[in-house]
Amino acid sequence: MSRRAAVLGGVLAAALGACAAEAPLPGPDVAARLGEAEVRYAEFDAHLRGTLGEGAAGLASEALSQLLDQFLTERLLVRLAVDRGLVGADADAGRATDELLAREPRPAPTEAEVTAWYAAQRESFRRPERVELAQILTDDRLTAERARREIAAGSDFAAVARRVSSDPAAASGGQTGLFAREDLPPAFAEIVFKLDEGGVSEVVATDYGFHVFQVRRHLPAEVPALEEVRDQVIARLTAERADAALARLVSQARSRYAVQVFDRNLPFAYHGAFPVARPYDQKN
Repeated sequence: MSRRAAVLGGVLAAALGACAAEAPLPGPDVAARLGEAEVRYAEFDAHLRGTLGEGAAGLASEALSQLLDQFLTERLLVRLAVDRGLVGADADAGRATDELLAREPRPAPTEAEVTAWYAAQRESFRRPERVELAQILTDDRLTAERARREIAAGSDFAAVARRVSSDPAAASGGQTGLFAREDLPPAFAEIVFKLDEGGVSEVVATDYGFHVFQVRRHLPAEVPALEEVRDQVIARLTAERADAALARLVSQARSRYAVQVFDRNLPFAYHGAFPVARPYDQKN
């Protein structure tokens, strides 16, 4: 689920819960009403199929309810953007939302705000213990054993990797990057995290070849300083402000256009956040 969809869902869960409206049930193809505008189930079904394809079939009622809530909320935002003269009636939800957000006040974070946010959230940036790892990968054990013996006799690991390794990283001397324990298969992690810096493993057999690992560096668990993650902090702060602006827009749209869901017209049990129109015994 996209960040925007998650925000919409959170806003709905927090903001909805109004009493069910008493309105006559409309035609059997109408799934909901946004103000005076009717939303037919076929529109939602087409949206589902266009978004999820064959994956739309067989979704549980809870998932369908959340998706319907998201769809109706997007329709509310389109209508709000149209009424404000920002887009035409045929605009999609993404464009309408972008145009609305572009006019919401979202000042850039100040240095004091960046520092305070980092202080409150610094643990979320914690890095686990990691190793900088290189490897030689061969198709047969004999080649791997010979490579390991060469290295043990004093040959440079990177030079041997360039010559015999079939791994794509061979051109860079077998350098594969930084890895935490959870980034590696458990069997690999158990081996490489026991090696000292510069240490070389025994030959490790797998279904796809034979590995020789070298640990270039050990990096301890740490929380990076603000200067190392400043761009991430600013990006997350900016995203939070966009989320808050989107929440305000959803609230404004809900206040302006009453929403009713006609759950008896849905082919699934509706468990969403919007009010359900009742009573059903009224006629058009």
